[in-house]
Order: sequence, then C-alpha cells, then structure tokens
Amino acid sequence: MSKEITSRATDYSQWYNDLILKGELADYSAVRGCMVIKPYGFALWEHMRDALDKMFKDTGHVNAYFPLFVPKSLFEAEEKNAEGFAKECAIVTHYRLKADPSKPGKLMVDPEAKLEEELVIRPTSEAIIWNTYKDWIQSYRDLPILVNQWANVVRWEMRTRLFLRTAEFLWQEGHTAHATKQEAVDEAVKMLHVYADFAENWMAVPVIKGVKSANERFAGAEDTYCIEALMQDGKALQAGTSHFLGQNFAKAFDVKFSDKENKLEYVWATSWGVSTRLIGALVMAHSDDQGLILPPRIAPLQVVIVPIFKGEEQKAQIDARVNTIISDLKALGIRVKYDDSDNARPGWKFAEYEMKGVPVRLAIGARDLEKNVVEVARRDTKEKSVVSLDGIAGYVNNLLTGIQQAMFDKAKAFRDANITPANSWDEFVKLLDEKGGFIAAHWDGTPETEEAIKEKTKATIRCIPLDNPQEAGTCILSGKPSSQRVLFARAY
Repeated sequence: MSKEITSRATDYSQWYNDLILKGELADYSAVRGCMVIKPYGFALWEHMRDALDKMFKDTGHVNAYFPLFVPKSLFEAEEKNAEGFAKECAIVTHYRLKADPSKPGKLMVDPEAKLEEELVIRPTSEAIIWNTYKDWIQSYRDLPILVNQWANVVRWEMRTRLFLRTAEFLWQEGHTAHATKQEAVDEAVKMLHVYADFAENWMAVPVIKGVKSANERFAGAEDTYCIEALMQDGKALQAGTSHFLGQNFAKAFDVKFSDKENKLEYVWATSWGVSTRLIGALVMAHSDDQGLILPPRIAPLQVVIVPIFKGEEQKAQIDARVNTIISDLKALGIRVKYDDSDNARPGWKFAEYEMKGVPVRLAIGARDLEKNVVEVARRDTKEKSVVSLDGIAGYVNNLLTGIQQAMFDKAKAFRDANITPANSWDEFVKLLDEKGGFIAAHWDGTPETEEAIKEKTKATIRCIPLDNPQEAGTCILSGKPSSQRVLFARAY
C-alpha cells in the first residue's frame, strides 16, 4: 500500500494530498473549493473538537449559535473587518428559483425574488454577534460574556487545498465582551495559551506563541496573538489565533454599558478561533511515506487487533481471548477495534491501519495463544515486540502515553533544529532557499520593510514571540536600527 503514496522527497504537496485521500480523511467535492470530510476524518475532528470544547468550558465559556447569514449593512459596519474580508465573501442576492421557460426541465433565478438587502454568508461572525450583543448588554452586571460557537464559515478562496484552505470549513469562534481593556487582553492571552496547550499536549505539535505584526493582524483587531507550527517541509503554519479587538466592534455597533459609577462606556472585545486546518497541521507535522501517524490522544482508533488463524476452531479460541483484552482496554478508556473481517488478508490489514495512522496494532495467532503472547507494533517508530498477554491492557495504555510523548519530542527537536538566526540579507535569503524553517532576524518595525521582504522572498513575519529577548541590531533589509529579532518563514 505504501507504494501508492508519493514520497515527501519527490513531491511534498502530492504526498500530502495522497495521505488525505488514501488515509480516508477527506475527498474532493462536486462544489468548487469545498471538500467532503469522510467518517474517519470527521471522527478525528470530533476528538479534537471535544477536547477543545472541554477546555473552553473549563475556562468559563459557554456555547451558542448565531445565523449563517449576515446582512450586508451589518457586515460593513466595522470598516477594517469588512474591507479585510470583502474579496472572500459569498453573497446571497435572491430567495427563489423558478422553471426556465426557454429551457424545459431547467431552473433559473427568479428576477422577482431579489432580496431587499444582500446577505453575506459568514466568513467570520463578529458583525452578527456584536449586533446581537447590543441587546444583551446594558450594565456592568451583564459582563463578561464568554461565548463560543462551533460553526461552518465560507471564504471564497481561489487556490484551495484539502483542510488547509477550502471555500467552506468548520471551526470554532469565541466572542467575548468585557468591562475593561485589561480583562479583554487577559482573555485573548488566556485563549492563546489554551490553544498552545491543546496543540502540544493533544496534537503533539510544538508551537511558538507570539503576536502578529500590524500587517498580519486580523482585520479589525488591535492585536492578534497566534500559535505558529513548523511542518516537515520547513514551512510554517498558523495553527490558531486570538484577537484583542479593543472597542472597535463595540463602537461600530454602539454597544455601551453603564459602569459601577453609572457612566456609559464602550465594551471591550476579543475573538479567537481554530479550524479544521488543524488536521492539515497534524498530517504534515507527523506523517511519513507509509501513511498517517496520529497522536494517540486524538486518534479515532488507538488500537487495532488483527487475528491470524486457520479454521473456525482457531478463530473461536482467539476471539475468546481477544474479547477479554477488548474489555480490559475499554475499561481504561482506550478506543479499540477488532478487525476479524474475512474480506482481506492480515498483511493487507496491517498496511491499511498503517496508512490510517492507528498508533498501536496487536496481532495474535494460534501459536501466540499457546505461548500466552501477542505481537505489538507501534505506528510512529514501526517497532515490533512480543509481549505477554498477562497485563497487556496496562502495557498498551503505557505505550500509548509513551507514543504521545515521543511524537511531541520528535516534532520539537525538528522545530528547534530549524530556528536559525540570520544577520544579513544574503544569509537570510540563503537560509530561506536552502534550509527553510523559522529564521530569526532583525526588522526595523515598519510595514513598508515587512512588505518589501515579503515581495522579494515570499517570507512573512510569522510572529513576534511572547517575552521576546530584546537585543540591539540592524534590520536585514533596510539596515535601520532594530530592538529585537522576529520570526520569518514561508508559510501555508
């Protein structure tokens, strides 16, 4: 089965597509720029969603749902936000079809059914939510509002890639309202740390926490905090963002509250989100030329058991022992599948589950039963070992924990080895072209220089790391003074 996958060295982009398709995470759709998330891929998303949802609720947030459609007048109320998303918006202009008199059996848009006001299909929900918050907020007693929604959004991308960039995608978006600036800033930073915790401890993907430059900020934000991850091809991927919106949306929608001194003040806001793009990050951070490698904590299946037998008698004996193993594994909360189907040979099954990235595989035959052992194979290192069936559930449980940590350690070692300082323009360009990864370089802090670097190299400032060391230097392009290095990279 591995022969069906293009190697990373040959064509990284095709390797990625092969894994998504042949690992049965997603498929192309009849709708341009959209994808079908297949059951296995959606199960992966559900585990990610459920883990994040618990983290949100543990930090005091609650879920709600807001309309998919945003009246154009509301959407354009916050000018920077509207301008930033304008080119990506899909618009509903009519509300009815009718039979086409010139083409029997076909339909046409009914010209009489034109909407009085066009509806934007949400690319993000700040506008509709802050218009709603105006009715919810009168007094400091109504604050804070800590709301999240799980939803789909549409951004009309011209160049699409499964999970990484599609016209429609699934995500969550938190939208919070606060009485003070400091409370809102603290919220934005808190959620950044929640995202980093999830990426590192669930996805086994190390991230750098930082702040975006003014050019890279979310449209309508005062500050954008982000987590940046490094993929195996040396490109960066933004894995999550958290925005301090200041009072911009409150002013756009006239959302005021009476403070404790009975003075009217504008509300302070945040928004934050991660999307199914995380699945793309997961694939590119860990997988190999044989298929997916999924971290145990969020893998749809953590263990698969494959029997090897001749005849029904051997099968019955193996079944009896495997049923006990399954009960013991499930008692530990482990997601396990017993693949005793007769439509494929064991070798084919091994390749199939290797392709799908199942962390642990147990293979058990009649001879293994006699010896009271089982073959244990781990997906991340491909190591195999023969282990006693006594206490096998505990052994597997510990192994899953070890695999999770090993995957993180490997990804972190790779990331750390690919953060490189550059002290001149020539060194910067050479590193970008030959090594990739994050390049720590001085920048004079101006949008003009940042844009010029981007135009010349296609590299962007991924972030200014939190608690970034201050050091005097000179900008790699302009030669002007600089007080700190920032992280550049080419990115997805």
